[in-house]
Amino acid sequence: MKLAETVTFGGSALDRAAHLRGDRDSIANLLAKPTTRALAVWRGKPLIHGTDHVAAAWLALGNPVFRLADEAPTFLGLGETGAHFAYDISGWEPQEVPDTLGAFFDPSEQRRPGLPEDHRFAELRSVMTRLTPRDAELVATARAILGWHESHGYCAKCGCKTVVAQAGWQRDCPACGAHHFPRTDPVVIMLITYGNSVLLGRSPGWPEGMYSLLAGFVEPGESIEAAVRREVFEEAGITIAEVGYLASQPWPFPSSLMLGCSGRATSDQIVIDPHEIEEALWVSREELMQIFAGTNSRIKPARGGAIAHFLLRNWLADRLD
Repeated sequence: MKLAETVTFGGSALDRAAHLRGDRDSIANLLAKPTTRALAVWRGKPLIHGTDHVAAAWLALGNPVFRLADEAPTFLGLGETGAHFAYDISGWEPQEVPDTLGAFFDPSEQRRPGLPEDHRFAELRSVMTRLTPRDAELVATARAILGWHESHGYCAKCGCKTVVAQAGWQRDCPACGAHHFPRTDPVVIMLITYGNSVLLGRSPGWPEGMYSLLAGFVEPGESIEAAVRREVFEEAGITIAEVGYLASQPWPFPSSLMLGCSGRATSDQIVIDPHEIEEALWVSREELMQIFAGTNSRIKPARGGAIAHFLLRNWLADRLD
């Protein structure tokens, strides 16, 4: 697909400089440079700034906010103006912690005393379409890898507390010597068509009117094509003929790689598994045009920035070649 890499988080040609991660002297030199900047992340929320034009808030390493971090920063890569790092400051306790924190979508924002008024921690889903491609890639990387650190602080082999290594890209166990690396979970998301219609579904608990393409995790020992066929049959009772690859999207909620695929259904007879999804239905191109125009009273457009939105828009525009 020619437009594959224009998807949100799809890549900005960031130089991740992986060869520097194990070089302590080089990382120390980068941390000492005045041009180096870092991003603060609080409980999965990146620090952003601006109102009309939102951007990641890259701060000098001497900023007091980074004293709240309890582990070394993660090296994200080299940019045009210098190196980029990320610190997790989730230990900070604001005066009020909203009930929506950790929900499917958290609209709350938190402001840290001592930072400029327009600096705040915000849910990445709410700002991802307004970030530049470079900021989007950096912030998605920071959110995913810091989330991995938070949930992998102990050795899966012996249970001992692990320590950060490789500039944040590895955790080592001082007790048994095991090395642990960030994981990415492959997920297939399917643009399934039957004639002039596309298959949409919704999961229990989703906001009212929210529908998307069917999706599911790839299982161990399974190919992408097999996962597409299995997931569609499990969720909607539909068998699939040809399967093709369209585009991928890093999805740091918390650590998925969405593999966008196409599939041609052999039938339009839907039989849902209520344990898998709440509903599935066929939507024609004409209906999908109404959905994207906001004139459909039942279905809302797929969330902007998500690969489902990207694939549906390009299918509607006949740009999946």
